[in-house]
Amino acid sequence: MSALVHLDDVWKIYQMGSAGVPALCGIDLDISEGEYVAIMGPSGSGKSTMLNLLGCLDRPTRGRYSLGDRDVSSLDDDELSQIRGERVGFIFQSFNLIPQLTVLQNIEVPLFYRGVPRHDRHPRSRELARLVALSDRVDHKPAELSGGQMQRVAIARALANDPLMLLADEPTGNLDSATGSEILTLFDQLHDRGRTIVMVTHEDFVAAHASRAIQLLDGRIESDRRN
Repeated sequence: MSALVHLDDVWKIYQMGSAGVPALCGIDLDISEGEYVAIMGPSGSGKSTMLNLLGCLDRPTRGRYSLGDRDVSSLDDDELSQIRGERVGFIFQSFNLIPQLTVLQNIEVPLFYRGVPRHDRHPRSRELARLVALSDRVDHKPAELSGGQMQRVAIARALANDPLMLLADEPTGNLDSATGSEILTLFDQLHDRGRTIVMVTHEDFVAAHASRAIQLLDGRIESDRRN
């Protein structure tokens, strides 16, 4: 398997007045295509910073980040936005659905922003709704859905542009244990289909679903183990 993600001596330093506060300190990391990786660590360990860098929401202070065949370390904001739209699918703890839109319309949002015609995006979105077992709910709005169903919509939306990588930020954090287990089973199925998934979590039972767990501490990789 080729490296989809390559971090080479990546640092992220935030300026607090005249002082620089390091959030990531010399990270070296490869993630291969098709891997399912959990990023763990206590509060302040660098998990969120790592996710923001991997998702091209931020750029390293120094070091190199390659996503696929593209060095994204020094891209400007417009270029990073394009990479996010084409190569990364985000799944958030709070779902981030648009309340005025139906399930089908929410799934279509990334395709709409890429200029995909309705006659193409409509069947694509219906197929994704079927994939996440929501074919019977496509005309419902988020307020009419359970938490688990809203997360399924968010997963389908993240898949809309067929991204290189799915990034999930505490994807079961707002769900009860039974519903969370259903979402993790869906992630297992996506991984079995060859999807690359990187998930931030603080829960051991969630990380156990991943094939690899990376533990961060004080901005450094403390451990990197295969499950």
